[in-house]
Amino acid sequence: MAPALAYDNPELLPDTQTAIIDLAKSLSARQEESLDSKLNDFEAETGWKLRVLTQYDQTPGRAVKDFWGLDDRSIMLVADPRGGNLLNFSVGDAVYDLLPRTFWIELQTRYGNQFFVRENGEDNSILSALESIQGCLRQGGCNVVPGLPQEQWVLTLITSIVGGVICGFAAHPRKPGQIFAWQWVLIFSPLWGILFFAFGIGPVVTRTSDWLPLTRNVAGFLIGALVAFLTPILGNQASSET
Repeated sequence: MAPALAYDNPELLPDTQTAIIDLAKSLSARQEESLDSKLNDFEAETGWKLRVLTQYDQTPGRAVKDFWGLDDRSIMLVADPRGGNLLNFSVGDAVYDLLPRTFWIELQTRYGNQFFVRENGEDNSILSALESIQGCLRQGGCNVVPGLPQEQWVLTLITSIVGGVICGFAAHPRKPGQIFAWQWVLIFSPLWGILFFAFGIGPVVTRTSDWLPLTRNVAGFLIGALVAFLTPILGNQASSET
């Protein structure tokens, strides 16, 4: 819940019932009209109540709870640009069974951060967050926010490559006649396994069904492992020739 909602200012509430109170004018009139219709249709279809409050200098505060009849099956998105993050969420207890607290933290940091808002606008920040919420509720819940942003994929690719490099160095033979040091690969498996599977593959397969980022991460791991495995061998050969 946004801190400003600790106050009670009912005179800022509209005279007619609406799913959106846009005090900060984050949405255009057309966007507000379309979104209001979509949120009402979504509530009639699923029983989940989604509401949007944008605020800046003034806020109706706690008065919105009675105005909208917020309950355990309600979600209120509060957009307030005065903080470090545009988005806050007030979530009913029943929602957490389908969308855990980690989902809301990721949703807030992905679409409410200053970089996303600066590049896409407050309106797209709000609409993107609502789209993710609706999609997850329709499919019966999500543990993570769907979709894989470019910057997050780059991070998974880097961890995949680093995991491959560690695996490759561990596999380098250390005894005469040995081709592959599988014992060392097993010893270091907790390290390269966490980097590759937990941080390289896990975030990809849980957020998108697209095969391209997964294929690139696997290729990055294999290339990193191959380079790390062959580098000491090539170095030894060069030394023996000189």
